[in-house]
Amino acid sequence: MEITVSRGELLRELTATQSVVERKTTIPILSNFLLEAENDKLTLTATDLDQAIRTSATVKVKKPGACTVPARKLYDYIKLLPEGEISIKLLENHWVQIKLGRSNTKIVGMARANYPQVPEFPTTSALTLSAVALKTLIARTIFAISNEESRYTLNGALLVIKAESLAMVATDGHRLSFVEKINENVAGISGEKRVLIPRKALDELRQLLSVSDAETVEFADDEHTLYFRVGHRSLSSRKLNGQFPNYEAVMPRDNTKFVIVAANELSQAIQRVAQFADERSGAIRMKLESNELKISSQSNEAGESEATIDTPYTGDALTVGFNSGYMLDFLKALSNEGEVRLEFKDAQSAGQMRPEDPDAEYKYRYVLMPMRI
Repeated sequence: MEITVSRGELLRELTATQSVVERKTTIPILSNFLLEAENDKLTLTATDLDQAIRTSATVKVKKPGACTVPARKLYDYIKLLPEGEISIKLLENHWVQIKLGRSNTKIVGMARANYPQVPEFPTTSALTLSAVALKTLIARTIFAISNEESRYTLNGALLVIKAESLAMVATDGHRLSFVEKINENVAGISGEKRVLIPRKALDELRQLLSVSDAETVEFADDEHTLYFRVGHRSLSSRKLNGQFPNYEAVMPRDNTKFVIVAANELSQAIQRVAQFADERSGAIRMKLESNELKISSQSNEAGESEATIDTPYTGDALTVGFNSGYMLDFLKALSNEGEVRLEFKDAQSAGQMRPEDPDAEYKYRYVLMPMRI
C-alpha cells in the first residue's frame, strides 16, 4: 500500500474515529486503525468489538492495499505535523512509513489479517431521521442513563420512531427524561419501532453529529447490530437486548401543585444552595408557600443555605426533597434558558419538570423521585 493524502483531511477523519479505539485492551489489534486504500479513496476503520466507526478520505493511491497502525500514536503524530501532503507506505513486517517534507517516521503496525470483521451498513430498509432532532433527543436524555452495569437495560436510551414523531427516553431508576419531537415525518415506517441504544453509541453518535453538517442520519438495524450513517461516516453498535421499563406508567398524572420560574434564576439558586448540601446525597429542600419557592440545604460539615424565588403560588404549603445534581442536569440540557414549570403532588410522590412553552417544537418531561430529608 502506498498513498499521499492532505494532512488536514487525514487529521479530520482520524479525529472523528479515534474515540472508539480502546486505550487499555487485552486484544492488541483493537488499539489500531485499519487503513484500506483503493480507487483514490482511503477507508479508515476503528472498533472495540462492541461498536465501530468507518470513514473515508480522498487520497492519491499509488499502490492499493491495507495496513493497521496504532491509533493513538498515529493520531498524536499527525496532529504535530505541519500542513502538507503526507506519504504513507506499507513496508515489510507490517511497518508503516509516514513522510511529510523532511519528517520521516516508521511506525510498527500489525497484520491486516488479524483485524476483526466490521459489519457493513445494510443496503436496504434504512430510515432517514433528522440530524438536528436526533442531536436534541440525545442531549436531553443521555445524562439520565444508568451507569450501573447490573441494570443492563438501563445502560442505554430507548429510541421510539413513529411515522409522525421521534422520541427518546432514558432512566436510571431515580429520574426519567423523556423528549419527543412531534410533526416529525419518518418515511417507510408503519406503527412504531423501538430500539435500545447503548450509552457509548449515543456518545459516539453525538460526536459524529457535532462535527458534521449533514441534515439527515440514515438508521438501520438487524438482529444484533444498530447502524447509523452521518454523511460519509458510519457507526455500527451492538444492540442492547432486553425489556426497557414501562416509562408511560411512571409519568405523573395528578401533580396539581405547580410553580413557574426562570430556568436561569432556578439554576443559580440551586447551585448556590447545593454548596451546603450533604456531599453524598446532594439533597436540597424545595418549599412551596404563598407566592414563593424556597430552596434550602444543610449539612453538619458545611453549614446551611437558603434562596427564595418569588413566583405566583396560592396552593397548600408543600416541602419536598430532590437531588440537586439531577435538577441541574435538566436545566443545563435547556441551556438554562426560558421558563420551567415544576409540578408536585405531595412530599412522597415523583415531581416533574418541563419547559413552560406551549409552542415548543419538543415535548420535554423530566421526572424526579423525591428524597427523604
